[in-house]
Amino acid sequence: MTKKNNLFANLKSDFSSGLVVFLVALPLCLGIALASGAPLFSGIISGVVGGIVVGYLSQSHLSVSGPAAGLTAIVLTAITDLGSFDTFLLAVLIAGFIQLALGFIKAGTISNYFPNNVIEGMLAGIGVIIILKQIPHAFGYDPDFEGDESFFQLDGQNTFSELFHVLNHVQLGSILITLISLAILIVWSKIDFLKKIKLVPPALVAVIVSIVLNEFFIQSGSSLVIATDHLVSLPIPETFDELKDIIITPDFSAILILKFGL
Repeated sequence: MTKKNNLFANLKSDFSSGLVVFLVALPLCLGIALASGAPLFSGIISGVVGGIVVGYLSQSHLSVSGPAAGLTAIVLTAITDLGSFDTFLLAVLIAGFIQLALGFIKAGTISNYFPNNVIEGMLAGIGVIIILKQIPHAFGYDPDFEGDESFFQLDGQNTFSELFHVLNHVQLGSILITLISLAILIVWSKIDFLKKIKLVPPALVAVIVSIVLNEFFIQSGSSLVIATDHLVSLPIPETFDELKDIIITPDFSAILILKFGL
């Protein structure tokens, strides 16, 4: 006889853990959507599906699902290659069916034949790309602010030349907020008192402090204010029709595109 799991048996610890994950995952979902060139609302939907739907269906105590910054370069390249976000959604839908089929036939054991160095090397390479592409934001200048992850950029620069070119467009407000955010992330893990505050992750503190600082710059009319094209702006639907316009569905007519092999 199998033991039934009580959904509310560990409510206290589950609530605190879920709150921490939510506070960290929400801005991360928005940031990854922005860096991937996808609509910001899709980041929220992906976070809900990955955090709630997948977590509930898996029934596993060890599964991890949520926003992955390592996929930013892959998603951006796919959207650019396929031409539009709705076509990319169709590719994701097809990939999902393929993954379900592989799951039913227990094909997960194939992953045992992939060397760990290959996977770690790929993730490390993507991480380096993300870091290099975020450095211009730290200085407050990036003409490809929507997340151009390719080496050769539309403005005529490349990943490395952009690092030198950005020195001609330094924005002190962005540098100040970057340094304060890094200090919070570093110091938080060094102080014993702060490490015990598990409900408040340092990444969330850095985000809140950054928002408050920039709002202070705006209200005081300071020259340190960060330009609006570097800020996340969520669409706020006022009618049901506007809500429908925000929600993008897969373009099934794109199934005839040669890239899908049909």
